[in-house]
Amino acid sequence: MGLRSVLREPLLHFAVIGAALFGWYQWGGGESGSGSTRIAITGGHIDHLAASYAKAWRRPPTEVELKGLIDDWVREEIAIREAVAAGLDQGDTIIRRRLRQKFEFLIEDLAQAVPPTDEELSAWLVANPSVFEPGPRVTLRQIYLNSDQRGPSAAADAAALLDRLNSADPDAEIDLLGDPTMLPPAIDRAQARDIDRLFGPGFADQIAGFVPGAWSGPVKSVYGLHLVQVRERIEGALPALAEIRPLVEREFLTERRQQQLDAVYEALLAKYTVVIEPRHGASAASDSPSEEP
Repeated sequence: MGLRSVLREPLLHFAVIGAALFGWYQWGGGESGSGSTRIAITGGHIDHLAASYAKAWRRPPTEVELKGLIDDWVREEIAIREAVAAGLDQGDTIIRRRLRQKFEFLIEDLAQAVPPTDEELSAWLVANPSVFEPGPRVTLRQIYLNSDQRGPSAAADAAALLDRLNSADPDAEIDLLGDPTMLPPAIDRAQARDIDRLFGPGFADQIAGFVPGAWSGPVKSVYGLHLVQVRERIEGALPALAEIRPLVEREFLTERRQQQLDAVYEALLAKYTVVIEPRHGASAASDSPSEEP
């Protein structure tokens, strides 16, 4: 088994997570937990404080400033321990959310530990084509009929004009046909979202089955009625991995992070007994177990 395969083993991931949690615990002060009176700030933590200061102020801290950073951290640690000892952390949604975030950030970093191979990304791309595969591109012409102005005769006018168009040359001029509008008479190789942006939601779906070359309709839009000639439809093609590799890798790693997080929670859940008590005010019938037949 190669090194890359070994690094992808789930058991190794759990071992690394355990080691990371232990390292985090040691980095934060070793045995100096919330129930201890010993406060230890490690060399790594001091380096972290100095690096954070340098990032904010674009220069390293002086000795006096570094001492101030350490003193402030010690005060913060004292405040946290005393608050925890007094139970101030209990039921605090913000604290619970922050602790969960830190725990999950630590786990999610493992998804970045082993970069995906081209083979993995290619397989993911094939399995998830809808993420990156563009829809068909359509070239069309359209003639607008103002149904508000034409009133009850709008549908009949559209049908008569449709017969006239399909009896004429497919490339016949249409500039003088229909009613005035600010909408473009022709659109070149537009995707569905672009068509819907012009004519309103659902317009692209209505013309999806139109035979190229023929005039069809009438099609309803948010503005009125349209006769549409689809001139060309180019089906979407999945891009090559080389063209969109950074985007595919981002989506792949996002999915892998979530999978690892789910796996860790599933493994840790085995350590706990979860008891879901009845809701206050629930009826006795809903609280009592159902009798087996």
